[in-house]
Amino acid sequence: MKRFKTILALMLALVMVFSVVACNGDDETPVTDPDRTEGVDEPTEPVDEPTDPVDEPDGEEGLHVGILTTSGIDDGSFGQACYEGILEYVAANEGASVNDVKEDDIGRVVQATADILADYDAMVMPGFQFAPVGPVVADNPDKFFILVDSFPTIEDEEVELDNIFAMMFKEEESGFFAGIAAAMQTESNKVAVVNGIAFPSNVNYQFGFMSGVEYANAHYGTSVEVVELPAYAGVDVTGADVGGNYAGDFADQARGKLIGEALLAEGVDIIFVAAGDTGNGVFAAVKEADEGNYVIGCDVDQYDDGEAGGRNIILTSALKNMTAVVAEQLQKAHDGTFVGQNALLGAAEGGTGYVSADGRHQLTDETLEKLAEVYTLVEDGTIVPASNFNGHTPDNFPGL
Repeated sequence: MKRFKTILALMLALVMVFSVVACNGDDETPVTDPDRTEGVDEPTEPVDEPTDPVDEPDGEEGLHVGILTTSGIDDGSFGQACYEGILEYVAANEGASVNDVKEDDIGRVVQATADILADYDAMVMPGFQFAPVGPVVADNPDKFFILVDSFPTIEDEEVELDNIFAMMFKEEESGFFAGIAAAMQTESNKVAVVNGIAFPSNVNYQFGFMSGVEYANAHYGTSVEVVELPAYAGVDVTGADVGGNYAGDFADQARGKLIGEALLAEGVDIIFVAAGDTGNGVFAAVKEADEGNYVIGCDVDQYDDGEAGGRNIILTSALKNMTAVVAEQLQKAHDGTFVGQNALLGAAEGGTGYVSADGRHQLTDETLEKLAEVYTLVEDGTIVPASNFNGHTPDNFPGL
């Protein structure tokens, strides 16, 4: 996948300024098709022929795994989801172990990886700020690496290496499901999405959400508006204005609450939240508001985070199935079947979805029926929601 090569320099400049967390949440629950956890190493877009498997380290009963984050493993979201994948591997393999390291300076994550690597057999790195780790990976062919939300680069050029499994997700698909849910369930006919920073993954969520609302308006008889606050319009990594509601930070609960309150004041009754710890502020605003206002969680099942006295504010959650992929790739490293790859994961690979498990959502039967319908169409490629760089827009995409 080449779409990020031309903008990588701008990405890295932004990364030096901001810290990133994907969204906030809790444990993952099954998606619409809960059995789709195999075959995630088959990317949606063609990649080079797989390289030879990397051998398991000699004399090890289990891998000693490190996870390096800028958000911590208890962020209730991105870092935590990856950490739980490691825990699944550790629980299944005698002698395996894990240690977590938090790096507060987002600009030195690559150096931090190199500094601690000697202590581990495998390193898990959540966040596209780790993209420049390519030289470290190349210089340590006996170590295993798992990179989430970016592909490795060397001198700003995307590379595929024998000892790193890098995964990116089609967040626009999960955002699309969130948009369908919001459009079908809103009472005020006003919905919104709140994001942290206009990194590609966040813009994908935004554009996917907007695409879902447009689809529902076109096919399901809804008439729903996506509300955007001009003061919080986002600028993506190319400098383009993408609108939306961006806090400009993934760790500012106060600003998140301010944006949430402003959207509620505009009559919005359902907010899709993809803003890391900032999103906890949006949650707080909705919890303090009247009944009938909801949020849609992001990345993982956030239902437990929605408890508010005698009610729950979580309508459903849009998913990126990181936990299962991390656990699977570590097991392959352990078994000696690990293959380096840059994989783009969507519904067809079990990488995206939404929470439909009983007791973990508040969707009507009609909404669940429509979501199952569009899930199949997204999975087979009939519907291709807009993303930051796929050339489509939320009001003009295949399948609309």
